[in-house]
Amino acid sequence: MRSARASSSYNPDLVVVSTDRGIVSQLDKLGITVIYEPAADNVAQAYEEIRQLGNATGHGLVANALVHSMQKKLTALIRSVPKKSRHLKVYHELEPDYYSPTSGTFIGRIYRLFGFRNIADAADKAGSGYPQLSAEYIVSANPDIIVLADSICCGQSASTVAARPGWSGLSAVQRKRVVSIDDSVASRWGPRIVDLARAIAAVARRS
Repeated sequence: MRSARASSSYNPDLVVVSTDRGIVSQLDKLGITVIYEPAADNVAQAYEEIRQLGNATGHGLVANALVHSMQKKLTALIRSVPKKSRHLKVYHELEPDYYSPTSGTFIGRIYRLFGFRNIADAADKAGSGYPQLSAEYIVSANPDIIVLADSICCGQSASTVAARPGWSGLSAVQRKRVVSIDDSVASRWGPRIVDLARAIAAVARRS
């Protein structure tokens, strides 16, 4: 109850929570308006949550316009990638210890929109959605695109990837398809989806 009472002490008009753990019902009992917005599983859910927040704050029209703009931009970015590149293999690095999201995650579903093949899928024996790969596995998979979501937190870049033992010969390195993404962009399911897609599309268009 402590977290709910702590929130109530600010006398908020609205509380948005991403995890429930009983706080929603507690805030309801205190007469506080609360919206439960869990981590989105896919782009459609992200759009719906943006609309819900817009309606809850009296900005429904603005939220609908934002969603429409995001949909339009995302469609254009996907179409900007040539069909010949829709088969590319992608490796998304969360941390330098090689944890990577599969196609069953929100991030992974973004790659699926482009038609890319995610090298983490075959390694997820436990079904966690975020298997820890090995350097040997990644080199063997030879990804065509490498997306680094650990550039800010851990200083990873195209040059550090190329310097890893055995990585300089990877297709992604040879074709300069290694891209560093702001960690916050790569882990958000709001309007920054477009920023992530824009970076992905740009690197995928490199021949």
